[in-house]
Amino acid sequence: MSASFPPTTPPDLPATLGELRASGWESLPIHEELRRNAAARIAAGLPLVERVLGFEDTVLPQIENALLAGHDIILLGERGQAKTRIVRSLTSLLDEWLPEIAGSEIRDDPYNPVSRPARDLVAREGDRTPLHWVHRDTRFSEKLATPDTSISDLIGEVDPIKVAEGRYLSDELTLHYGLVPRSNRGIFAVNELPDLAERIQVGLLNVLEERDVQIRGFTVRLPLDIVLVATANPEDYTNRGRIITPLKDRFGAQIRTHYPPDTATELEIIHQEARPPVDAPGSPTVEVPAFMAEVVAELSQLARQSPHVNQRSGVSVRLSISNYETMSANAVRRSLRLGESQAVPRVSDLGALISSTQGKIEIESLEEGREDRILNGLVSAAVLTVFRRRCPTEELGPIVAAFDDARVIHAGDDLPATAYSDILIQVPSLQAPVLALAGSETPAAVASAIEFILEGLHLTKRLNKEAAGAKATYRGRG
Repeated sequence: MSASFPPTTPPDLPATLGELRASGWESLPIHEELRRNAAARIAAGLPLVERVLGFEDTVLPQIENALLAGHDIILLGERGQAKTRIVRSLTSLLDEWLPEIAGSEIRDDPYNPVSRPARDLVAREGDRTPLHWVHRDTRFSEKLATPDTSISDLIGEVDPIKVAEGRYLSDELTLHYGLVPRSNRGIFAVNELPDLAERIQVGLLNVLEERDVQIRGFTVRLPLDIVLVATANPEDYTNRGRIITPLKDRFGAQIRTHYPPDTATELEIIHQEARPPVDAPGSPTVEVPAFMAEVVAELSQLARQSPHVNQRSGVSVRLSISNYETMSANAVRRSLRLGESQAVPRVSDLGALISSTQGKIEIESLEEGREDRILNGLVSAAVLTVFRRRCPTEELGPIVAAFDDARVIHAGDDLPATAYSDILIQVPSLQAPVLALAGSETPAAVASAIEFILEGLHLTKRLNKEAAGAKATYRGRG
């Protein structure tokens, strides 16, 4: 769904019911509208959902099937699996403009009005009935299900102001419509559907299936035209008693989402979604080495396999994005403090990921202080995985040998990038692998590559390391 305001209505669209009939415009049920536009996009080789990666062979084909079949959809998945983005993007499959009777509260079809005021207006004005055109971005309504959600929120309530104006309680004109009727001829989305109370689920089912609802004892016929899309956590959805069976039966398609299947896909999402920490004149330029970005993506992949992490809660893709931004921000902070023009993340910046990770995963441990140890272990495991992938250890033997003469190297996020140039002079065998890994000879890139190789040699038990916060000292194991 677009975050901007809908564009101005084009001036050449029919302004009255008579003009609309003369134009040959055809009214389609929304399921048919989605089916037609989805079929056209598929035939053109275009994706139904933009900016969603990793679902090309799994989730998206199922969504295509559901739309072509004219089904309502429920997406099942843990947090951070792009469910909301998928739901909101469905508006792109609607016609850009849709006519409604001017003044209608529930987007009445000019050819088949549903509400009493719209029917009366058409009966009185005929072909002179004025129209209003709505953009597809406004044909989407969304409700986060909570236990305190009421029937009046979803369906409607008697409007006391209209009663005070002299109307009877039994008069349909006294009603103030809720979200569902106002979503007529559009998409209505319910996030976390099982959190709706059962009595509210019954009311939702009634208006969607039986097409009538009782508000304060007054039965209203509402032949609404709505596509229902919902999201839920699989654990809540499959537990008996959390969702009534008739409502579950309403959904023609139950689609399971998932996390990125591999590090490469996770990286694509990071690069697509992450925002630069600083974007102002005079601020340091940020260059994130590929191997450091891989560490961030690998951390999330490892967390989703860890027995110490609550997998029912999930490890959101937002963790990867947040960690990437935090790592970059820590590098920028160092550059600002040291007056450097380029900010390149290093291994010593990874300590900042603990705070950005803690609030996004649940550790299966009640032991005091164990959470930090588990998270530090995951970060080290991510570094080790990427190191083994990028740096053949058999080629690094000369570096290890250079530490046999009691040589000590200091590293840390308080050191300027230029300080690492001296390390290449002290350990000439570092130069070739460092420059190959860095892909650049700038001091900041070289510093990042040196820290990564030294940390990798430590994690493969070829160098010793003494750490104090973000400062580290590397020495030989002899």
